[in-house]
Amino acid sequence: MEKLSMKRQQRANEWLQRAKSNMARAKAGRVSDEILYEDLCYDAQQAAEKALKSLCILHEILFPKTHDIAYLMDLLVKG
Repeated sequence: MEKLSMKRQQRANEWLQRAKSNMARAKAGRVSDEILYEDLCYDAQQAAEKALKSLCILHEILFPKTHDIAYLMDLLVKG
């Protein structure tokens, strides 16, 4: 496997950290009545999206500003 540049590795790690943060909030669940289920779903979607973007960065796959998980998965498959 090729050696990753430090900058690319750092960018990928930043996206992955964001993904982990979103997933932690989603997993925490509805800890109060003020939290809406749709917000937990949003955090889960964001976690998946950011993890895929991290993979794209690692594999040097350019991606546009998007929230389309299926599109990001297609980029990785074709990558």
